[in-house]
Amino acid sequence: MNATRIRRRVIVHGQVQGVFFRDTVRRKARETGVAGWVKNRPDGTVEAVFEGPPPAVEEMIALASEGPPQARVDRVECLDEPVEGLGNFK
Repeated sequence: MNATRIRRRVIVHGQVQGVFFRDTVRRKARETGVAGWVKNRPDGTVEAVFEGPPPAVEEMIALASEGPPQARVDRVECLDEPVEGLGNFK
């Protein structure tokens, strides 16, 4: 693993679709310089991948654990993954 970058996949459960969750995550990722992506899943969850410096990735996980004001986060699954060298956030 690259010691200067880490990668985490998160799956967020709760009232997380239709509440600007993806847009909030996208804006914060671009502010913090984290690469990756975020998408709605058919089961009502939101899935995201965060890749970057450990403090920035941990900040993104904390954001996903809380969500925007309209969201209700019940549970977050967080998985370590090998760094892929992503360059931006989609």
